[in-house]
Amino acid sequence: MAILSHRRRRSAALSAAAVAGLTAAGVCLAVGGASAGTVSGSLYRDPSSAVVRWVAANSGDSRAAVIRDKIASQPQARWYANFNPSTIQSEVSGFIGAANAAQQIPVLSVYEITNRDCGGASAGGAPDLNQYQTWVSNFARGLGNQTVLIILETDSLALQTCLSGAELNARNQAISTATRTIKSANPNAKVYLDGGHSTWNSPNETANRLRNAGVQYADGFFTNVSNFNPTSAEANFGRAVISALNGMGISGKRQVIDTSRNGGASGDWCADDNTDRRIGTYPTTNTGDGNIDGYLWVKPPGEADGCRYTAGSFQPDLAFSLANGAPNPPTTAPPTTAAPTTAPPTTAPPTTAPPTTAPPTTTPPTTGPPTGSGCSASVSLNQWPGGFTASVTVTAGSADLNGWTVTITLPGGAAVTGVWSAQASGTSGTVRFANVNYNGHVGAGQSTNFGFQGTGTGPGGTATCAAN
Repeated sequence: MAILSHRRRRSAALSAAAVAGLTAAGVCLAVGGASAGTVSGSLYRDPSSAVVRWVAANSGDSRAAVIRDKIASQPQARWYANFNPSTIQSEVSGFIGAANAAQQIPVLSVYEITNRDCGGASAGGAPDLNQYQTWVSNFARGLGNQTVLIILETDSLALQTCLSGAELNARNQAISTATRTIKSANPNAKVYLDGGHSTWNSPNETANRLRNAGVQYADGFFTNVSNFNPTSAEANFGRAVISALNGMGISGKRQVIDTSRNGGASGDWCADDNTDRRIGTYPTTNTGDGNIDGYLWVKPPGEADGCRYTAGSFQPDLAFSLANGAPNPPTTAPPTTAAPTTAPPTTAPPTTAPPTTAPPTTTPPTTGPPTGSGCSASVSLNQWPGGFTASVTVTAGSADLNGWTVTITLPGGAAVTGVWSAQASGTSGTVRFANVNYNGHVGAGQSTNFGFQGTGTGPGGTATCAAN
């Protein structure tokens, strides 16, 4: 993507759309937390992604183990960005078939709109909107009938500076039609439209653009694709967008957040030139937030933005910079869904070695519900060697809460590296977590959740809750 002077926008993500030799292997390495939203199940890991192929071909590289364990092991989106109307159906069908055989949910990023990126580093797309609809129709025919997650046209709504009024109207109509085409072909497809990110357009403006592009036909919107804003900021932004949509009479819409590169410092947006970035929350549909369907890795970590390297090219030094020093991924037991009705895939797994971390141990909540007024907090811990995630449930007593603070003491050497649905004061020792604007009010006897991720050993003691 082109670099804009105000540097508020995201960078490019143009990945290879067709990779031969799919295998059906897949893993889900998800963070802890109660399921929420409308999507439940493990995400599909593409065994033919650029990072998996690089690790297989460079096992002796000193960076390979870190990249393998923290990036190649994770489910990431496959991007469809080439204008190939004659082959797109078969390409999608092959990818979907492998994911279905693995009993997992694939994430597909459609990046084909005419005049995409306003002619920037990821310029391209369909020659015109009529041919775009032909491509989308062929794409939709390959989606099967099981759950798939569709990230539809990154930047198409947040970036409109190059479009005339007529072109903007035509684009909105094209995205609305594409959404309905996909939903008609596969009613189980979850389609999300471009919501930009929390430091780009305002929530009200974002909601207006989503409405104009037919979000009423979609399942919701995505934010932070290829950007680095903290998950908590994106969740707050998403709540505001949902509220604005509700005010327009459009209800039931949800958010997905790209967490592939938002675990480090902010600053200059281009990851090609920034070594302070880190991978964020590992991909999962277990968000613990009823408004958020998933924390996804839409922009594959290690793929360039178009600053120092060609947009979309996999660069091992970028991948290593993002992964080095980041927590190891947690591992979870398989989902407790009904037994599959088809035989497991017979293809061989990828040639890379699996992560060597031991399975996590999960501790039960440490406190019960309050018996009087005030509140209580319980911690469910997901521990693995070197790191942890903690899901915290705040429960009101006999009176409503209008704000709360939870105090947790971390063991020596432990540090908080990320927080969602709360604001943290401190990162080690005694850490206080306060509500954010959307979960401060808790009805009597009701509960809300927040979570955090950290390095070292997670908290094993009692969490203390105080009503504000």
